[in-house]
Amino acid sequence: MEHGTQKIFSPPKHIVSAATIVINEQGEILLIKGPMRGWEMPGGQVEEGESLKEAAIRETKEETGMDIEVLKFCGIFQNVEESICNTLFLAKPVGGTVTTSPESLEVGYYPIEQALEMVTFRNFSQKIECCLDESTHPFYIEF
Repeated sequence: MEHGTQKIFSPPKHIVSAATIVINEQGEILLIKGPMRGWEMPGGQVEEGESLKEAAIRETKEETGMDIEVLKFCGIFQNVEESICNTLFLAKPVGGTVTTSPESLEVGYYPIEQALEMVTFRNFSQKIECCLDESTHPFYIEF
């Protein structure tokens, strides 16, 4: 290795995540029950060299077993204090089979009203509501 070209790697200062609101033909939403936050929409951190959309598709597949088609970008929730940008996409299932994973203890489709009552972690139900209300797209919400 040449001298002077060695890079010092520091952890990223921001976390960027991508989540999906997957709605099936019956108008039900795909939820996972995670070990820490309970019921929520599938999603996770965007990896280096990966687009937001690719991350949303990959995380949904990993956590639910479902292949999805992203229909539209909905908006961003930014947790300013914790330096987290959560991007949200509306999607539909196009294949796969609902399957649990180490990140999802339970997976299933639920009627939207029921889903909003099931999702109790922080502002996650608000994120779902914003994605379902297309008049608000694209949204940018700081908290």
